[in-house]
Amino acid sequence: MSPSDIDLNADCGESLHAWAMDGDEAVLHVVSSANVACGFHAGDPTVARRTCTVAAEHGVTVGAQVSYDDLKGFGRRFIAVPRAELTDQLVYQIGALQALARASGTEVRYVKPHGALYNAIVHHEEHAGAVVDAVRDVDTALPLLVLPGSEIERRARAAGLRTVREAFADRGYTPQATLVPRSEPGAVLHDPEQIAARVVRMATEHVVETVDGSVVAVDAESICVHGDTPGALAIAERVRRALEEAGLRVGSFL
Repeated sequence: MSPSDIDLNADCGESLHAWAMDGDEAVLHVVSSANVACGFHAGDPTVARRTCTVAAEHGVTVGAQVSYDDLKGFGRRFIAVPRAELTDQLVYQIGALQALARASGTEVRYVKPHGALYNAIVHHEEHAGAVVDAVRDVDTALPLLVLPGSEIERRARAAGLRTVREAFADRGYTPQATLVPRSEPGAVLHDPEQIAARVVRMATEHVVETVDGSVVAVDAESICVHGDTPGALAIAERVRRALEEAGLRVGSFL
């Protein structure tokens, strides 16, 4: 990838076989990387295989979106699971998606933690260690999508793993350059024009405006658009168009 390129990723495969989430599959027509749910926070084997198949058809890179074992809470609740147990759960999830991806004509090319796990490993040493352990146990060539400056980034790099710094199109930022908790005002943005403008600024100026109006640095190779946000497809389409209008080529970081 050249310096002008940016990856656009989205959480996908979060439906259940008998219940479809709006835009869950359609967003694969827009993004360059798909974080496919592995069944612990959302999704099921049928949905995961279908998502991988559609991703392969559109040349979209597949990643394993791993999480706490929290299907009822959509993976958004912290679970105080021991490090070794969490490692095994993550290995299980990556391995399951690897099999489904291969059966769909593609491969799992990276790993991205989801929800509460993603937020926890910004600071939580044991759980960050579990994520690193799991990736090393499965395949040291798998990159990890991470929040810049996080504990998981430091540990993964120390372990010799590739990290890919990520920013969020539709999430609010704190002055500390972390994500605003979903329980607080300003956590999720919904206006496609506002989101598109801030993404272009992230990609070209490498900064983002926080909830208090200050500006913090954002150094990202990949930008996430949440697939479960209301109007996710319209947001993703507007973001991609804005990036391309700004002269950036959207493509996988791999």
